Amino acid sequence: MQKTASSPARIRSPRPAYRERLAPSLKILCAAAIIAPMISLVFVRINDVVSLVLGVAAAALLVALLILLAPVVSVSGREVRAGRAHIDVAHLDEAVALTGDDARSARGTRLDPRGWYLIRGGIDGIVLVKNTDPDDPVSSWTISSRTPDRLAAAIMRAKLEAV
Repeated sequence: MQKTASSPARIRSPRPAYRERLAPSLKILCAAAIIAPMISLVFVRINDVVSLVLGVAAAALLVALLILLAPVVSVSGREVRAGRAHIDVAHLDEAVALTGDDARSARGTRLDPRGWYLIRGGIDGIVLVKNTDPDDPVSSWTISSRTPDRLAAAIMRAKLEAV
């Protein structure tokens, strides 16, 4: 097909420098799959085959929903996205990757009450970034990550490229 001036140009968004889905841990997914025998036991008096099909379908649906509805953290171009929130890297200070006891205390006793958080249980690492926008009431971003060093590096790389 020939491209004409009236045909819309296809615009591609840049490939994210970093992307991570904060899916639940394997323990949580296995715990959710326990719904299969529960549903099967409820419907076993009606029909054995129907009860097994309903149990497996319910477990598969619940596990799929837990994975698909998990928030995504990404760094693309000049923007950091954490779940539904996003911010331009120009408004961010240095990103600090924390793990272990440092991450635990940053999520607990040192948690900034004016900050924005995307914290997920079962994910040890976090990235802490100060917000330098004077018009924004949020003073910092605290983001869970399984690879906090890579997320912090992607944020800093995006800041350097934006300058």
